[in-house]
Amino acid sequence: MRKKHPDAHIRDTCGTSSNLDGKIVSYEKDKGPAEIEADRRRYLAGGDGKRKFYTRPVIDYDMALFLAPMEMAGAVLGVIVQRLFPNWLFLSFAAVILGFTSYKTYKKFFALFKKDKFQRRETLRLSVAETQRAMEASKAESEAVVKPPPEEEEGTYGDGEEVELTEVGTSDEVDLEEELEDPEELERRRKFLEEDSCQYPTGKLGCLVLLWAGLAAITFLKGGKGVDSVIGITCEDVGFYIIVGAQFVWTLGFAAVFGYRSVKKTRERLAVRYPFNETDVLWDAGKIQFYSFFTFVAGIVAGLIGIGGGMVLGPMMIVMGVHPRVSTATTATMIMLTSSSVAIMFVMSGQVPWEYALYFFGVCLLGAYVGKTCIDGYVKRTGMASVLVGILATIIGLATAGCIVILLMGLAKVDWCLDGFKPFCSVKAEEDACPVTRALLGEAGEIFPS
Repeated sequence: MRKKHPDAHIRDTCGTSSNLDGKIVSYEKDKGPAEIEADRRRYLAGGDGKRKFYTRPVIDYDMALFLAPMEMAGAVLGVIVQRLFPNWLFLSFAAVILGFTSYKTYKKFFALFKKDKFQRRETLRLSVAETQRAMEASKAESEAVVKPPPEEEEGTYGDGEEVELTEVGTSDEVDLEEELEDPEELERRRKFLEEDSCQYPTGKLGCLVLLWAGLAAITFLKGGKGVDSVIGITCEDVGFYIIVGAQFVWTLGFAAVFGYRSVKKTRERLAVRYPFNETDVLWDAGKIQFYSFFTFVAGIVAGLIGIGGGMVLGPMMIVMGVHPRVSTATTATMIMLTSSSVAIMFVMSGQVPWEYALYFFGVCLLGAYVGKTCIDGYVKRTGMASVLVGILATIIGLATAGCIVILLMGLAKVDWCLDGFKPFCSVKAEEDACPVTRALLGEAGEIFPS
């Protein structure tokens, strides 16, 4: 399992500002392997003797703490809407959403793939150039030994003109600007870097568990057609709707608290010129609103269709510039929370088709294992992170095709009869006036037999 951020050599220096406000250009940009290694040694040898490299978890816990409750709030609404929508309508809705998402993800994949190929060629070119320079330097040194230069008096050159012998490229010149930094600012920056380096932040992990456990407890209090409420209420009671409201208060309140903390954290780091990576998200009010809206929509899709929301949220992160590996790890964490919450809601509402739910569970488990062992290993060897985006786009495209096929086959069996909306409150299951719902479920049962 990958534990660390793709950038394992984060420095405590301010670096060169990029064209993105608050972010820096990578120290290793346009450098070959030997140059990168030499530059890292110079960094460690310079400064005040306290320098070291920092890294981060590959999971962006701050992003997860803010976005996960928004997605879960959307999932609560999605499950409610799913109870009202006829199956043909939410399958049509799913096909449209997933199709658009697949298109946008493929566009991003082609752009990232082109960039990855260019970076591989550039790395190879820089490596070859370094080798040639090393060979030329070695050849020049050999020739200097064979043909020693004419003797000159110490301190003179050529026609006897005196020159001052100085050492070129000392670390003092390289670190001159860095030594002028405010020591207090440097210490605060190092403190933030040390905090962000924690691979398993127990406080943040505990908050994620609390978020999930709180929503699960409220869901069990509410109950449904599949499982009775632990306090004995039904959808005919006022308390049922109060508890539904409590689900939104819990999740949206969680998101508001951690959204505010994310903005505050970004401002504190910008104040000390924190070395933000070009793929980092610098939270402000505008980004909070943008991410909130699309994550909430992703949650609605998750609750409506029964997916984890990653098919919408993952591409959104990639479009916003988040590193593909960070996006994959963060969305996987959020999917675990959202999918388990949605599963509990579907079980409580009596809508789980157990005959092929276990089949899908086994397929997903196998796919996750293959992804972590084979695909992740390929990305580590080649650096082609765009492959992850391409695979995601393909999976979304196949899911779109599956929705359309099941929809059309089911409608054809019932002579294109479209049933209407379902009642929200139904203590006992009612027979559908139009058999399209049973036909759609029958098609899925034939494709995935028990």
